[in-house]
Amino acid sequence: MLNSLVRVSNNWLNFRDNSLSYFLRKSPSLLGIDISSSAIKLLELSRKGERICVENYAIEALPPHTVVENKIENVEALGETIKRAVKRSGTRTKKVAAAVTGSAVITKTISVPNALSNRELESHIELEAGQYIPYPLEEVNLDFAVLGPSEKDSERVDVLLAACRSENIESRVASLELAGLTPAVIDVEAYAMEKVFPLIAGQMSSRGKGQTIAVVDAGATLTTINVLHDYKIIYTREQIFGGNQLTEEIQRRYGLSYEEANLAKRQGGLPDNYIPEILDPFKKSIAQQVSRAFQFFFSSTQYNDVDHVILAGGCASIPGVDELIEHMVGTAVSVANPFSDMVLGSQIEAKALRNDAPALMTSCGLALRSFD
Repeated sequence: MLNSLVRVSNNWLNFRDNSLSYFLRKSPSLLGIDISSSAIKLLELSRKGERICVENYAIEALPPHTVVENKIENVEALGETIKRAVKRSGTRTKKVAAAVTGSAVITKTISVPNALSNRELESHIELEAGQYIPYPLEEVNLDFAVLGPSEKDSERVDVLLAACRSENIESRVASLELAGLTPAVIDVEAYAMEKVFPLIAGQMSSRGKGQTIAVVDAGATLTTINVLHDYKIIYTREQIFGGNQLTEEIQRRYGLSYEEANLAKRQGGLPDNYIPEILDPFKKSIAQQVSRAFQFFFSSTQYNDVDHVILAGGCASIPGVDELIEHMVGTAVSVANPFSDMVLGSQIEAKALRNDAPALMTSCGLALRSFD
Protein backbone atom coordinates (compact mmCIF):
# COMPACT_ATOMS: atom_id res chain seq x y z
CA MET A 1 0.00 0.00 0.00
CA LEU A 2 1.40 3.39 -0.97
CA ASN A 3 2.24 5.82 1.81
CA SER A 4 -0.07 8.15 -0.05
CA LEU A 5 -0.61 11.86 0.30
CA VAL A 6 -4.21 10.84 -0.28
CA ARG A 7 -5.26 8.12 2.09
CA VAL A 8 -8.51 6.74 0.75
CA SER A 9 -10.10 6.94 4.18
CA ASN A 10 -8.81 10.40 5.13
CA ASN A 11 -8.04 12.24 1.87
CA TRP A 12 -4.89 14.08 2.97
CA LEU A 13 -4.01 15.49 -0.42
CA ASN A 14 -6.05 15.89 -3.56
CA PHE A 15 -4.96 17.74 -6.68
CA ARG A 16 -7.04 18.82 -9.63
CA ASP A 17 -10.78 18.99 -10.20
CA ASN A 18 -11.24 15.74 -12.07
CA SER A 19 -7.89 14.02 -11.97
CA LEU A 20 -8.30 12.44 -8.55
CA SER A 21 -11.82 11.11 -8.99
CA TYR A 22 -10.39 7.68 -8.08
CA PHE A 23 -9.79 8.95 -4.54
CA LEU A 24 -12.56 11.46 -4.07
CA ARG A 25 -15.89 10.81 -2.47
CA LYS A 26 -18.74 13.27 -2.11
CA SER A 27 -17.35 15.91 0.24
CA PRO A 28 -19.12 17.66 3.10
CA SER A 29 -18.59 21.38 3.55
CA LEU A 30 -14.89 22.17 4.01
CA LEU A 31 -13.10 25.15 5.48
CA GLY A 32 -10.38 26.43 3.19
CA ILE A 33 -7.42 27.33 5.42
CA ASP A 34 -4.40 29.00 3.86
CA ILE A 35 -1.33 28.81 6.13
CA SER A 36 1.08 31.54 5.05
CA SER A 37 4.15 32.96 6.75
CA SER A 38 2.25 35.89 8.24
CA ALA A 39 -1.38 34.90 8.73
CA ILE A 40 -4.09 32.26 8.73
CA LYS A 41 -6.75 32.90 6.11
CA LEU A 42 -9.92 30.90 6.63
CA LEU A 43 -12.92 30.75 4.31
CA GLU A 44 -16.18 28.80 4.21
CA LEU A 45 -18.38 28.60 1.12
CA SER A 46 -21.80 27.06 0.50
CA ARG A 47 -24.29 26.82 -2.34
CA LYS A 48 -27.41 28.98 -2.57
CA GLY A 49 -29.25 27.54 -5.53
CA GLU A 50 -26.97 27.93 -8.54
CA ARG A 51 -24.69 30.45 -6.85
CA ILE A 52 -21.87 30.16 -4.34
CA CYS A 53 -22.25 31.91 -1.00
CA VAL A 54 -19.52 33.28 1.27
CA GLU A 55 -20.66 32.02 4.67
CA ASN A 56 -17.72 32.91 6.92
CA TYR A 57 -14.13 34.08 6.71
CA ALA A 58 -11.37 35.33 8.96
CA ILE A 59 -7.77 36.50 8.71
CA GLU A 60 -5.66 36.03 11.83
CA ALA A 61 -2.05 37.24 12.11
CA LEU A 62 0.55 34.66 13.12
CA PRO A 63 3.12 35.26 15.87
CA PRO A 64 6.58 35.99 14.42
CA HIS A 65 8.66 32.95 13.42
CA THR A 66 5.70 30.54 13.54
CA VAL A 67 6.13 29.77 9.83
CA VAL A 68 9.55 30.52 8.31
CA GLU A 69 10.20 30.05 4.57
CA ASN A 70 7.11 27.84 4.29
CA LYS A 71 8.26 25.56 7.12
CA ILE A 72 6.16 25.34 10.29
CA GLU A 73 8.51 26.06 13.20
CA ASN A 74 5.92 26.24 16.00
CA VAL A 75 3.03 23.82 15.65
CA GLU A 76 1.45 24.88 18.96
CA ALA A 77 1.41 28.60 18.09
CA LEU A 78 -0.01 27.78 14.67
CA GLY A 79 -2.74 25.61 16.20
CA GLU A 80 -3.71 28.40 18.61
CA THR A 81 -3.86 30.94 15.79
CA ILE A 82 -6.06 28.64 13.70
CA LYS A 83 -8.34 28.20 16.74
CA ARG A 84 -8.69 31.99 17.06
CA ALA A 85 -9.46 32.30 13.34
CA VAL A 86 -12.18 29.65 13.64
CA LYS A 87 -13.72 31.46 16.61
CA ARG A 88 -13.57 34.85 14.91
CA SER A 89 -15.19 33.49 11.74
CA GLY A 90 -18.15 31.98 13.60
CA THR A 91 -18.05 28.76 11.58
CA ARG A 92 -19.15 25.43 12.98
CA THR A 93 -17.57 23.40 10.20
CA LYS A 94 -14.78 21.10 11.39
CA LYS A 95 -13.42 19.51 8.21
CA VAL A 96 -10.62 21.36 6.50
CA ALA A 97 -8.79 21.66 3.19
CA ALA A 98 -5.27 23.08 3.59
CA ALA A 99 -2.23 23.14 1.29
CA VAL A 100 1.54 22.86 0.95
CA THR A 101 3.56 25.15 -1.29
CA GLY A 102 4.51 24.03 -4.77
CA SER A 103 8.21 24.10 -3.88
CA ALA A 104 7.57 21.44 -1.22
CA VAL A 105 6.14 19.00 -3.78
CA ILE A 106 7.92 17.01 -6.48
CA THR A 107 5.72 16.21 -9.47
CA LYS A 108 6.38 14.04 -12.50
CA THR A 109 4.13 12.85 -15.31
CA ILE A 110 4.82 9.24 -16.23
CA SER A 111 3.28 6.81 -18.69
CA VAL A 112 1.96 3.40 -17.61
CA PRO A 113 0.03 0.56 -19.32
CA ASN A 114 -3.70 1.29 -19.44
CA ALA A 115 -4.64 -2.32 -18.68
CA LEU A 116 -3.54 -2.13 -15.02
CA SER A 117 -6.14 -2.53 -12.30
CA ASN A 118 -6.25 0.05 -9.50
CA ARG A 119 -4.23 -2.19 -7.21
CA GLU A 120 -1.70 -3.00 -9.96
CA LEU A 121 -1.42 0.70 -10.80
CA GLU A 122 -0.65 1.54 -7.20
CA SER A 123 2.07 -1.11 -7.03
CA HIS A 124 3.50 0.07 -10.34
CA ILE A 125 3.61 3.69 -9.14
CA GLU A 126 5.38 2.65 -5.95
CA LEU A 127 8.08 0.90 -7.98
CA GLU A 128 8.45 3.84 -10.37
CA ALA A 129 8.55 6.51 -7.65
CA GLY A 130 12.07 5.71 -6.49
CA GLN A 131 13.47 6.87 -9.85
CA TYR A 132 12.11 10.39 -9.47
CA ILE A 133 12.16 11.17 -5.74
CA PRO A 134 15.50 12.15 -4.15
CA TYR A 135 14.45 11.00 -0.67
CA PRO A 136 13.90 7.58 0.90
CA LEU A 137 10.32 6.57 0.18
CA GLU A 138 9.65 6.02 3.89
CA GLU A 139 10.25 9.78 4.41
CA VAL A 140 7.69 10.97 1.85
CA ASN A 141 3.98 10.84 1.22
CA LEU A 142 3.06 9.88 -2.33
CA ASP A 143 0.02 10.51 -4.44
CA PHE A 144 -0.88 9.92 -8.06
CA ALA A 145 -3.63 10.96 -10.43
CA VAL A 146 -4.59 9.39 -13.76
CA LEU A 147 -4.61 12.26 -16.26
CA GLY A 148 -5.91 10.36 -19.28
CA PRO A 149 -4.75 8.50 -22.39
CA SER A 150 -1.18 9.10 -23.50
CA GLU A 151 -0.83 11.12 -26.69
CA LYS A 152 2.21 9.05 -27.67
CA ASP A 153 0.82 5.54 -27.13
CA SER A 154 -2.86 4.52 -27.24
CA GLU A 155 -2.15 1.55 -24.97
CA ARG A 156 -0.79 3.68 -22.13
CA VAL A 157 -2.14 6.39 -19.83
CA ASP A 158 -0.40 9.43 -18.34
CA VAL A 159 -0.24 9.56 -14.57
CA LEU A 160 0.73 12.53 -12.42
CA LEU A 161 3.02 11.40 -9.61
CA ALA A 162 3.47 13.71 -6.62
CA ALA A 163 5.63 13.44 -3.51
CA CYS A 164 6.03 15.60 -0.43
CA ARG A 165 8.22 15.18 2.62
CA SER A 166 6.05 13.63 5.33
CA GLU A 167 7.06 16.27 7.85
CA ASN A 168 5.40 18.97 5.72
CA ILE A 169 2.11 17.08 5.76
CA GLU A 170 2.32 16.00 9.39
CA SER A 171 3.03 19.48 10.79
CA ARG A 172 -0.04 20.88 9.03
CA VAL A 173 -2.20 17.99 10.17
CA ALA A 174 -0.96 18.38 13.75
CA SER A 175 -1.67 22.12 13.89
CA LEU A 176 -5.17 21.67 12.48
CA GLU A 177 -5.93 18.92 14.95
CA LEU A 178 -4.68 21.10 17.83
CA ALA A 179 -7.29 23.63 16.73
CA GLY A 180 -9.99 20.96 17.01
CA LEU A 181 -10.34 20.50 13.26
CA THR A 182 -10.24 17.45 11.00
CA PRO A 183 -7.91 17.60 7.96
CA ALA A 184 -9.80 16.18 4.99
CA VAL A 185 -7.63 17.45 2.11
CA ILE A 186 -4.05 18.67 1.89
CA ASP A 187 -3.71 20.22 -1.54
CA VAL A 188 -0.93 22.03 -3.39
CA GLU A 189 -1.22 25.83 -3.40
CA ALA A 190 -0.73 26.10 -7.17
CA TYR A 191 -3.58 23.67 -7.81
CA ALA A 192 -5.82 25.54 -5.38
CA MET A 193 -5.04 28.68 -7.38
CA GLU A 194 -5.85 26.82 -10.60
CA LYS A 195 -9.19 25.77 -9.15
CA VAL A 196 -10.25 29.32 -8.30
CA PHE A 197 -8.98 30.78 -11.57
CA PRO A 198 -12.24 30.27 -13.55
CA LEU A 199 -13.99 32.60 -11.09
CA ILE A 200 -11.45 35.30 -11.93
CA ALA A 201 -11.38 34.57 -15.65
CA GLY A 202 -15.17 34.96 -15.74
CA GLN A 203 -14.67 38.66 -15.02
CA MET A 204 -12.44 39.14 -18.07
CA SER A 205 -13.93 39.94 -21.46
CA SER A 206 -12.11 37.01 -23.09
CA ARG A 207 -12.77 34.73 -20.06
CA GLY A 208 -9.21 33.45 -20.44
CA LYS A 209 -10.01 30.76 -23.00
CA GLY A 210 -6.95 30.00 -25.10
CA GLN A 211 -5.01 32.77 -23.40
CA THR A 212 -1.88 32.88 -21.25
CA ILE A 213 -2.67 34.47 -17.89
CA ALA A 214 -0.20 35.16 -15.07
CA VAL A 215 -1.49 35.13 -11.49
CA VAL A 216 0.97 37.09 -9.31
CA ASP A 217 0.46 36.32 -5.62
CA ALA A 218 2.51 38.86 -3.65
CA GLY A 219 2.34 37.91 0.01
CA ALA A 220 4.25 38.82 3.15
CA THR A 221 7.51 37.01 2.41
CA LEU A 222 6.98 35.26 -0.91
CA THR A 223 5.85 36.29 -4.37
CA THR A 224 4.54 33.39 -6.42
CA ILE A 225 3.98 33.56 -10.17
CA ASN A 226 1.57 30.97 -11.58
CA VAL A 227 1.15 31.13 -15.36
CA LEU A 228 -1.91 29.43 -16.82
CA HIS A 229 -2.66 28.65 -20.43
CA ASP A 230 -6.23 27.70 -21.28
CA TYR A 231 -7.01 27.38 -17.53
CA LYS A 232 -4.12 24.98 -16.75
CA ILE A 233 -0.93 25.85 -14.91
CA ILE A 234 2.10 25.64 -17.18
CA TYR A 235 4.69 27.43 -15.05
CA THR A 236 5.29 28.32 -11.40
CA ARG A 237 8.03 30.37 -9.83
CA GLU A 238 8.56 31.54 -6.23
CA GLN A 239 10.66 34.58 -5.29
CA ILE A 240 11.64 35.65 -1.78
CA PHE A 241 10.04 39.07 -1.76
CA GLY A 242 6.94 40.46 -0.08
CA GLY A 243 5.16 42.94 2.13
CA ASN A 244 7.33 42.22 5.16
CA GLN A 245 10.11 44.19 3.46
CA LEU A 246 7.85 47.25 3.47
CA THR A 247 7.00 46.68 7.14
CA GLU A 248 10.67 46.34 8.06
CA GLU A 249 11.56 49.57 6.24
CA ILE A 250 8.76 51.42 8.10
CA GLN A 251 10.06 49.91 11.33
CA ARG A 252 13.63 51.00 10.63
CA ARG A 253 12.81 54.50 9.34
CA TYR A 254 10.41 55.52 12.10
CA GLY A 255 11.73 53.56 15.09
CA LEU A 256 8.60 51.43 15.51
CA SER A 257 8.19 47.86 16.70
CA TYR A 258 7.33 45.31 14.02
CA GLU A 259 3.73 45.16 15.24
CA GLU A 260 3.42 48.97 15.26
CA ALA A 261 4.91 49.22 11.78
CA ASN A 262 2.58 46.57 10.42
CA LEU A 263 -0.44 48.32 11.93
CA ALA A 264 0.67 51.71 10.59
CA LYS A 265 1.15 50.20 7.13
CA ARG A 266 -2.45 49.02 7.12
CA GLN A 267 -4.20 51.89 8.91
CA GLY A 268 -2.14 54.92 7.87
CA GLY A 269 -1.01 57.84 9.99
CA LEU A 270 2.63 57.76 8.91
CA PRO A 271 4.63 60.97 8.20
CA ASP A 272 4.25 62.84 4.91
CA ASN A 273 7.49 61.44 3.50
CA TYR A 274 6.21 57.85 3.77
CA ILE A 275 4.64 57.68 0.30
CA PRO A 276 7.41 59.23 -1.82
CA GLU A 277 10.36 57.84 0.13
CA ILE A 278 9.16 54.38 1.23
CA LEU A 279 5.90 53.24 -0.38
CA ASP A 280 6.59 54.35 -3.96
CA PRO A 281 10.04 52.66 -4.09
CA PHE A 282 8.48 49.48 -2.66
CA LYS A 283 5.76 49.49 -5.33
CA LYS A 284 8.47 49.90 -7.97
CA SER A 285 10.31 46.92 -6.47
CA ILE A 286 7.17 44.77 -6.78
CA ALA A 287 6.83 45.73 -10.44
CA GLN A 288 10.51 44.92 -11.03
CA GLN A 289 10.09 41.52 -9.37
CA VAL A 290 7.14 40.73 -11.64
CA SER A 291 9.01 41.88 -14.75
CA ARG A 292 12.03 39.77 -13.78
CA ALA A 293 9.82 36.72 -13.18
CA PHE A 294 8.29 37.12 -16.63
CA GLN A 295 11.75 37.18 -18.20
CA PHE A 296 12.53 33.87 -16.49
CA PHE A 297 9.25 32.48 -17.83
CA PHE A 298 9.91 33.61 -21.40
CA SER A 299 13.48 32.31 -21.39
CA SER A 300 12.56 28.85 -20.07
CA THR A 301 9.38 28.13 -22.06
CA GLN A 302 8.04 28.40 -25.60
CA TYR A 303 5.99 31.46 -24.64
CA ASN A 304 7.09 35.04 -25.24
CA ASP A 305 4.09 36.97 -23.97
CA VAL A 306 1.24 36.93 -21.44
CA ASP A 307 -2.23 38.23 -22.26
CA HIS A 308 -3.26 39.38 -18.80
CA VAL A 309 -1.96 39.63 -15.23
CA ILE A 310 -4.08 38.89 -12.16
CA LEU A 311 -2.64 40.45 -9.01
CA ALA A 312 -3.35 38.61 -5.73
CA GLY A 313 -1.93 38.46 -2.21
CA GLY A 314 -1.79 41.12 0.48
CA CYS A 315 0.38 43.47 -1.58
CA ALA A 316 -2.32 43.63 -4.27
CA SER A 317 -4.31 45.92 -1.95
CA ILE A 318 -1.64 48.66 -2.10
CA PRO A 319 -3.22 51.53 -4.09
CA GLY A 320 -1.70 52.00 -7.53
CA VAL A 321 0.54 48.92 -7.54
CA ASP A 322 -1.56 47.32 -10.30
CA GLU A 323 -1.14 50.39 -12.52
CA LEU A 324 2.62 50.45 -11.96
CA ILE A 325 2.98 46.77 -12.87
CA GLU A 326 0.83 47.31 -15.97
CA HIS A 327 3.06 50.18 -17.06
CA MET A 328 6.30 48.25 -16.47
CA VAL A 329 5.34 44.91 -18.10
CA GLY A 330 3.07 46.34 -20.80
CA THR A 331 0.19 43.97 -20.02
CA ALA A 332 -3.27 44.65 -18.59
CA VAL A 333 -3.45 44.00 -14.82
CA SER A 334 -6.52 43.22 -12.70
CA VAL A 335 -6.72 42.90 -8.92
CA ALA A 336 -8.14 39.51 -7.94
CA ASN A 337 -11.62 39.24 -6.47
CA PRO A 338 -13.01 35.70 -6.69
CA PHE A 339 -16.12 36.76 -4.73
CA SER A 340 -17.51 39.38 -7.11
CA ASP A 341 -20.28 37.08 -8.38
CA MET A 342 -20.94 35.30 -5.07
CA VAL A 343 -23.78 35.79 -2.61
CA LEU A 344 -22.68 37.11 0.78
CA GLY A 345 -23.89 35.60 4.04
CA SER A 346 -25.51 37.79 6.66
CA GLN A 347 -22.28 37.98 8.69
CA ILE A 348 -20.13 39.19 5.80
CA GLU A 349 -19.35 42.88 5.34
CA ALA A 350 -19.04 43.54 1.62
CA LYS A 351 -16.43 46.31 1.84
CA ALA A 352 -14.16 44.34 4.18
CA LEU A 353 -14.37 41.25 1.96
CA ARG A 354 -13.59 43.31 -1.14
CA ASN A 355 -10.46 44.69 0.56
CA ASP A 356 -9.37 41.24 1.74
CA ALA A 357 -10.28 39.39 -1.48
CA PRO A 358 -6.81 39.42 -3.14
CA ALA A 359 -5.32 37.71 -0.06
CA LEU A 360 -7.99 34.99 -0.04
CA MET A 361 -7.30 33.37 -3.41
CA THR A 362 -5.68 30.21 -2.05
CA SER A 363 -8.21 29.76 0.75
CA CYS A 364 -10.99 30.21 -1.84
CA GLY A 365 -9.53 27.50 -4.07
CA LEU A 366 -9.33 25.21 -1.05
CA ALA A 367 -12.88 25.97 0.08
CA LEU A 368 -14.13 25.14 -3.42
CA ARG A 369 -13.15 21.52 -2.65
CA SER A 370 -16.50 21.38 -0.86
CA PHE A 371 -18.16 21.08 -4.26
CA ASP A 372 -16.01 18.29 -5.73
